[in-house]
This record gives sequence, C-alpha cells and structure tokens, in this order.
Amino acid sequence: MAVAEPNVDNQHANDSNTTIPNQPMVVVDDLHVMYRVYGAANGPTQGDAANALKRMIARQQQPAVKEINAVRGVSLVAREGDAIGVVGSNGSGKSTLMRAIAGLLPPTSGAVYAHGQPSFLGVNAALMSNLTGRRNVELGCLAMGMTREEMRAAYDDIVEFSGVGDFINMPMRAYSSGMGARLRFAIAAAKSHDVLLVDEALATGDANFRKKSEKRIREMREEAGTVFLVSHGMKSIRDTCNRVIWIDQGQLRMDGDTETVIAAYRESNK
Repeated sequence: MAVAEPNVDNQHANDSNTTIPNQPMVVVDDLHVMYRVYGAANGPTQGDAANALKRMIARQQQPAVKEINAVRGVSLVAREGDAIGVVGSNGSGKSTLMRAIAGLLPPTSGAVYAHGQPSFLGVNAALMSNLTGRRNVELGCLAMGMTREEMRAAYDDIVEFSGVGDFINMPMRAYSSGMGARLRFAIAAAKSHDVLLVDEALATGDANFRKKSEKRIREMREEAGTVFLVSHGMKSIRDTCNRVIWIDQGQLRMDGDTETVIAAYRESNK
C-alpha cells in the first residue's frame, strides 16, 4: 500500500536553515490500533460482584466487549532530522500512536517500520520509586545501552540538567511529578537517539527547563535524529518543530509545516 508523504521540500525549522536529509527513519503504513474493553458495552454496571455471580449461575457467556478504535488508518513518513510536533485534543489517539511507533503497542492492522529502536519518553515513563534518583540515573543510562564509563561521564550533566539538586540522593517517591519528568528527560537526553518520542514530558517543567529541553531537542535534530513531540504547548512546538501532525479521533487530519497546521488546529477549537 502506498504511504502518503508530506511535502518536505520547503520545510525548515523555525530556528535553522539546515536542509533535512532524505533518509526515512519511521514509516507508518495504514496503522490501526484497537482496544477491547470488556463489560463496558451497555453503560456502567452496578453491583459488579452480584452480577458476576448471576452470570456464573446462569452460565452466561463472558461480558460484552466494546471495541475502541484508538488509531484509524494513519500513514506518515518521518525523515532524518525531522522534529515533528503532534497535536490533538485529549483522547484523540496521540499517545497511542506514539506507543505504537515505539513498539509498545502492537498494530491491529497496518505496520510501523523504524530505523533502529525508537525510544519513548512519557510523563509516566518507568522509574523505580523506591530507588534514589542517582540509582535511577545509573539504571536508565545502562538500559539505553551506555557503558558504565559513559554513564559516569554523563552523570553530572544529567543531574545539572534535571535541576533536582540534592533530591538526587532521595528515593523517587519523594519527587514531585515535575521533578520526576525533568529527571526522565535528562536521562533520555544524555544519549543520541535515532528516533525519540517525547509525550508531554516538557509540560511539567518550569520555563527555564523547557528552554533547555527545546534546545536539546534541536541539537538531537542536528545530530540527524528524529524527534516526535506530543504537547499541548504550541510555543514549545513552534520553537522546536519543523513539522506538525494533527491527530483527530484516531485519524491523521493534517500533516504539514508548523504554522499552517497549528493555525488550522486552533481555528477548529474556537
């Protein structure tokens, strides 16, 4: 099946005139992702235990299944050096699409092809709450494939970038959500990635952290990496991305240059 591609010949980052190389890094081909929710077809059920017992006694079949089409027929190509903003309302399928690209969710149909292993960074990315920030930095770096020597060399920069200060020696359960998100991003940013998917990880940082994060994303692009940035913050997308995709009810509604797509998205929400 042919994959629709955006016209990238005239696309440039807002802060750079660098020509984007042509090598495709991610190809999404007619992707569908469906969730199945059991026992949710006819509204809420009261007295769950009693109803379950009645089903057992009556030997009824398993509860009805409601199918939710979270991603419906999305096709796109991300190229080397692209920084792609991903916009859409809550529940539109943005995070599901990112997880499918990262290989964390299997397609119901269609396919995702990627150069290397995409790395997913979300606000709920796994860090171990009972371990200290220091230990999570060490484990996170090793999990990304860094050697112990590379991890030690990057450690001070990670801590400084995250801004968590003395909390680095405290268990992660003592961190605020913003501190945890900053440390997650700092760990991910310590290594160059072929494809990095960032899902709202900048939303909980202060203005200084967002500025540093946006600068790091631009550096990743210059290193020929490809970045997807899911955000409700249009300024972050404008300052970082050369292209935007708009996901609406699981479908790719628009794919184009940053200003054009943001303007259309905002107009639809008036």
